Amino acid sequence: MLEIDLVGADVLTPEGFGPVPLSLSGGHIVADRVGRDVNLSGYKVLPGIIDVHGDAFERHMAPRRGAMKQMAEGLVAVEAELAANGITTGVLAQFISWEGGLRSLEFADQVFGSLRDAKDALVTDLRPQLRFEISLLDLYEDLPQRIRDWDVAYVVFNDHLPHDRLAEGRKPPRLTGQALKAGRNPEAHFQMLLDLHAQAMQAPEALGPLCAALTAQGVKLGSHDDATSHGHHAWHARGVAVAEFPETIEAAEAAQGVGNTVVLGAPNVVRGGSHKGNVSALDLVAMGLCDALASDYHYPSPRRAALMLARTGVLDFAQAWALVSSGPAVVLGLEDRGMLAPGKRADIVVLDAQDRVAATLSGGRISYMSGDIAERFLAG
Repeated sequence: MLEIDLVGADVLTPEGFGPVPLSLSGGHIVADRVGRDVNLSGYKVLPGIIDVHGDAFERHMAPRRGAMKQMAEGLVAVEAELAANGITTGVLAQFISWEGGLRSLEFADQVFGSLRDAKDALVTDLRPQLRFEISLLDLYEDLPQRIRDWDVAYVVFNDHLPHDRLAEGRKPPRLTGQALKAGRNPEAHFQMLLDLHAQAMQAPEALGPLCAALTAQGVKLGSHDDATSHGHHAWHARGVAVAEFPETIEAAEAAQGVGNTVVLGAPNVVRGGSHKGNVSALDLVAMGLCDALASDYHYPSPRRAALMLARTGVLDFAQAWALVSSGPAVVLGLEDRGMLAPGKRADIVVLDAQDRVAATLSGGRISYMSGDIAERFLAG
């Protein structure tokens, strides 16, 4: 771990930007100078990005079907991409879904097992999240024990079944391709969807005991794609504390109204709207209905979204950056990070004059460094 004083940079502390020295020792930010200066004049020093939900790791874990046999190598590539984008804590959102393939129980077991086994060998703090399809009632009984074995502390519930079409007995779009990707006969896949839809009415009653069991073992719970206030209130009653990607203003307001945190997609902010036609994350941010931004499917987006919000005047810089640092820390209950202050983890991203990531440090260890800044550290 580095024992250094970062000097000369614009440092974003809880009091705002200032040319104050930032001292690192033992993996933490310390109040007293260490005695080895690294001159970072011309750079910004910011709290490291905490990504509360991202699934872009899939392409590293299984670049082609069946091609990745050693998932630990995939995790090294995941870490490299996260670090290059200023992310010091990354939550990997792995599905268990009726979709199968990369979202099957079998694949999830491999991913969670590999992450558990490789975690201590990585610099970036990688954490698992399970995204669970509520229609898979057959898995409810064993799920708490599986989650304990996987060391998963965060579960988010989805319902991505195309209920409207299935209620009419119609095949969903792209069914054949989806079935083949999962290794299923298309007709068998369609029948499975119909069967899951038919038993969907049992899910609300079964979710109560499942959520209670997970809460009892200390698992944080979230809901995904809430569309109504009634829907989120039902989740809140089961112990859910996080609303991921609410689809409407109504749902976002309901979440904050009961004291839950709201996570929005950074790509939605960068794009200026949802690719699915839902409420714009930019509008929700402007209305104060956002506690954290997540990479979702694109790791560069948290940094880009925060910078865009600041440049366009939607938020000041400190408020915008909080959506990718201290805000996510609150969502995850991580009190040891999210801001640059004595006693906090030395999780830091350094931006150059063009606001590109020049260096990333996680727990006081370098996870990424590129270009001229390396000379500054070597010369310090």
